[in-house]
Amino acid sequence: MKKLSRLYLILVFVILYVPIIYLIVYSFSQGDTMTNYHGFTWQHYRDLFADPRMLAIVADTLLVALLSALIATAIGTLGALSIQRTSKRVTRDVLLNLNNILMVSPDVIIGASFLIFFTTLKMPLGFGSVLLSHIAFEIPIVVLMVLPRLREMSPSLLSAAEDLGATTHQLLTKIILPFITPGILAGFFMALTYSLDDFAVTFFVTGNGFSTLSVEIYSRARQGINLEINALSGVMLLFSLLLVGGYYLLQQNSRKRRARKQHNREVPQ
Repeated sequence: MKKLSRLYLILVFVILYVPIIYLIVYSFSQGDTMTNYHGFTWQHYRDLFADPRMLAIVADTLLVALLSALIATAIGTLGALSIQRTSKRVTRDVLLNLNNILMVSPDVIIGASFLIFFTTLKMPLGFGSVLLSHIAFEIPIVVLMVLPRLREMSPSLLSAAEDLGATTHQLLTKIILPFITPGILAGFFMALTYSLDDFAVTFFVTGNGFSTLSVEIYSRARQGINLEINALSGVMLLFSLLLVGGYYLLQQNSRKRRARKQHNREVPQ
């Protein structure tokens, strides 16, 4: 049984990573198609970094992702705090169900809804519409990342702090926020990833010459395979690895700090 589960795991990783490796390998091919490998070259990467339109789209995509993730993390964290502090169970369940609607709704429906909404408001489609749409579908993700950390917090911890004279501001900044920081970071990185990855919603609400990587890659792929797209995929994979590595280092640093604090408490003065 253990061998079977191990084999299944290997198969899953092969299915996931072989297409990515295949894509990256051909980004270094001297040819113009993915039919045959014609020798190693950096030409497609040079073409990518010499393409001002593509560089502008990469910058716009990263800007939208960072801004939307930051704003969604702030709003989602406040939303999670509000839901956790709701005393009535029915009200809390209703709020959670409303929060989960965007998580389970098809992206096409969400994108079409935003398109109708912005059109009704006569709001021009472009950077603003994409940013607002990304913030909207990222907030539920952040809420779901932060809520479990809030539920892990012992109510007696807050009660003890209040008994010692802690103000509401001190409770929030000295106890609650430090405790839920791992959830906040997880929510931020998840929101950032969802924004970078999104195609369906962005496809509906983009316009006026504004585009993101997912929409641009789709448009170029329809015109025929260009190995510059492979080179772009290689760069984005490297960026994703750096993002995951950064998140891992932050998590490890947070664990070490908590372990150090716990050790200092246990060591008698």
